Amino acid sequence: LGFGKVGFNTAHHLLKEGATLVAADISEDAVAKAKELGARIVNPEELYDVPCDIFSPCALGGVLNGQTIPRLKCKIVAGGANNQLLTEEDGDALQKRGILYAPDFIINAGGVINVSCEIGRPYDAEVAREKTTRIYETMQNVIAISRKEGITTARAADKLAQARIDSVRAVRRTYR
Repeated sequence: LGFGKVGFNTAHHLLKEGATLVAADISEDAVAKAKELGARIVNPEELYDVPCDIFSPCALGGVLNGQTIPRLKCKIVAGGANNQLLTEEDGDALQKRGILYAPDFIINAGGVINVSCEIGRPYDAEVAREKTTRIYETMQNVIAISRKEGITTARAADKLAQARIDSVRAVRRTYR
């Protein structure tokens, strides 16, 4: 859902892996780009009903909600949009349906990581690449916490983030 810059670049990676694309966007230019890549185009409202392996919201937040989640026919939700869940309970709804949710702030961390490698020093692409490869490990950790504690991946990601914040605070207190 959404075929702007993030959706377009995601599509290129997916096509290299042999994926079949179904795309939707309200922009005629974005739809034209999706067609050029060979995507089947559907109306944005119809996209929730398309059987697929991965549903990838790459535009608007709040698109996963009480009206759309029951319609999903996917195994995984992993997209570039921020705040994909309208409410925390929507993470519960995905889990109850057996749909794995990759929290947006985990899988979208690459942009922020890349910027962090540009500030205050010469840019080092290797350092940026090495740091972004850890996103996969972080997502694996989120899934493990979710399963171990019987909580949603959204809550597991929040728990992991809070633990990281707390550890940084502890270090700062030690060195002040």
